[in-house]
Amino acid sequence: MEPQSRKEMVLELVQRRGEVSVAELSERAGVTPMTIRRDLETLEREGAVLRVHGGAIMAAARGYSAPYSVRAQRNTEAKERIGDAASSMLKEREAVIIDVGTTPLQVARALCGRRNLTVVTPSLHVANLLADNPGIRLIVTGGVVDAGERSMVGDFAEEIFPRLRCDTFVMGVGGIDVEAGCTEFSLEDAGVKRAALACAQRCIVVVDSTKLGMVALAQVCPIDRVDVLITDRAAPERDLSRLAAEHLEVVVV
Repeated sequence: MEPQSRKEMVLELVQRRGEVSVAELSERAGVTPMTIRRDLETLEREGAVLRVHGGAIMAAARGYSAPYSVRAQRNTEAKERIGDAASSMLKEREAVIIDVGTTPLQVARALCGRRNLTVVTPSLHVANLLADNPGIRLIVTGGVVDAGERSMVGDFAEEIFPRLRCDTFVMGVGGIDVEAGCTEFSLEDAGVKRAALACAQRCIVVVDSTKLGMVALAQVCPIDRVDVLITDRAAPERDLSRLAAEHLEVVVV
């Protein structure tokens, strides 16, 4: 197994279970325990895991997400498929809010070359990607820049939304759960999402399968505020069934 694939495997197992052992990771990856320990050292330097005796535990608790650079390397193919599926739901002449995060960024990537769209975003990553697309009218919220996320938060970021009436909000979240709804690790980011939701007619949540059943610190909205959920094929059937029972459209790609 290649180093990047091993890192993705470690991150997925740690996120699902909270703790994994070097012995199991070594067996799964077909490499020596020493190789796994080096992988864990790298992931610990990146802030993704904490090494403990015999293995590793999740570094990110409900109030703290893994760094953007780490998340950007996870489930990349699944996120691309999710981005393609979400972009196909956005029609010409729509006014669309595209959220911050690695999966919404793939939606923006799929929109490159499209025409007659208005895109509003608090994400510098999304803004940089779409700025040179002549067919897209780009509106950037302003606000205080979160350097790690390249997102804009605070009062300035929130105040633009009451002045807008948008068709669709493409939202990324830290977790989505039937009881807890949509949640986010950052209080400031959650505030911007709530403001965006208030001015959008439709909400499309785009998350890879690791976010299903997860609960982060700050609630964004209850589950009944979501119209469409797009996720990937690795999503547990139990989670998909529970979400579909809440009368939202669930798309698996």
